[in-house]
Amino acid sequence: MIGIVTAMNCEAAYLESVMKEPSKKKIGAWEFTAGKIGSTDIVLAVCGIGKVFAGACTQTMITGFDCTHVFNVGVAGSLDPNVKIGDIVSATAAVQHDMDTTAIGDPLGLISGINLIELPCDEAFTSDFEQFLAKQGKALKKGIIATGDKFFKKNEDKQFVSKTFGAVAGEMEGGAVAQICYANGVKCNVIRMITDNAGEGSGEEYTVNLEECAVSLADTFAQFIASRG
Repeated sequence: MIGIVTAMNCEAAYLESVMKEPSKKKIGAWEFTAGKIGSTDIVLAVCGIGKVFAGACTQTMITGFDCTHVFNVGVAGSLDPNVKIGDIVSATAAVQHDMDTTAIGDPLGLISGINLIELPCDEAFTSDFEQFLAKQGKALKKGIIATGDKFFKKNEDKQFVSKTFGAVAGEMEGGAVAQICYANGVKCNVIRMITDNAGEGSGEEYTVNLEECAVSLADTFAQFIASRG
């Protein structure tokens, strides 16, 4: 069973629409929809926005459905001028830019207890997804995706995160999903489509592009899952 976690309904709606034999189950705060895309068994949930919702929903999904791989699928803002609106990005690793215990000598972003800054993502998936997109004439952008409970509205904030972590995109859930997957020994990938350039003026870009990007990425990801079996 693979799990798909999205933050918002608009990121999940298309995926649910193409699922075969869907069935719903409420566990705690979340409704989980289990079914198939192609011949692959999946479970889908909308976690809500932010790291706490994302982490708690991911743990509930792993425990309740015995997932062996969890994907966090949705939208993000660009932190790199080479990553444009409409680009698909697969994280080589996820970081949490707002994790800060530097006062006791730790580097910024170090996650206490597991002593990692960069949370691993599954390389085999990224390679397969890149090849799939190439056959469609599309390019996959790859790089570190930075997570924090903050929508960047200042250019200096996004530039600091980009420089500090080498991040190419920023969002609010992926790092939490990746942390819970790491703690459970479950494979993880964070896949995003870029809606905006983060920083000043990004709110309007996000609003204009959100629906189209969310559906486009969901369609592409569903095609990829269906192609695997």
